[in-house]
Amino acid sequence: MWTKKPFILIIITCLVIAGLIDLKFKGLLFQMLPTSIQAFIA
Repeated sequence: MWTKKPFILIIITCLVIAGLIDLKFKGLLFQMLPTSIQAFIA
């Protein structure tokens, strides 16, 4: 029987990876950030 802990951990890991990829390629999440934070990241 599957427990919820590994499933939640996998989903959180996927979201973190997706967020990092979004910031690297300047996607939707990056464009929603304030300009000062965008300048700091870029």
